[in-house]
Amino acid sequence: MDPLSAARAYGAAIKQAQTAAREAGSDTGSATGATTSPDFGKMLQGALEHTMKTTQGAEDMMVQQSQGKAELIDAVTAVSSAETSLQTVISIRDQVISAYQEIMRMSI
Repeated sequence: MDPLSAARAYGAAIKQAQTAAREAGSDTGSATGATTSPDFGKMLQGALEHTMKTTQGAEDMMVQQSQGKAELIDAVTAVSSAETSLQTVISIRDQVISAYQEIMRMSI
């Protein structure tokens, strides 16, 4: 993946995290009323959880298809979705490692 794809994936993950935060916090609201950007760790954790869920869903769909309970196109679509989620997480990981290496090369 190229850096532009990683940036797009990161932006999409932030939007997803903000949407989830709005839905989860709609009852409580913030004390100051200002919106804050999500914590990077929480955003990454959410992306990993989403990837795990889509991977498990794809595995379940493949089992159902092998038992004749699901259509092949549904299994292929689930696997494709899981692959896209995994590529997004890998892209974010690669960019984090790249940023860490860049920081380590800086002189103090």
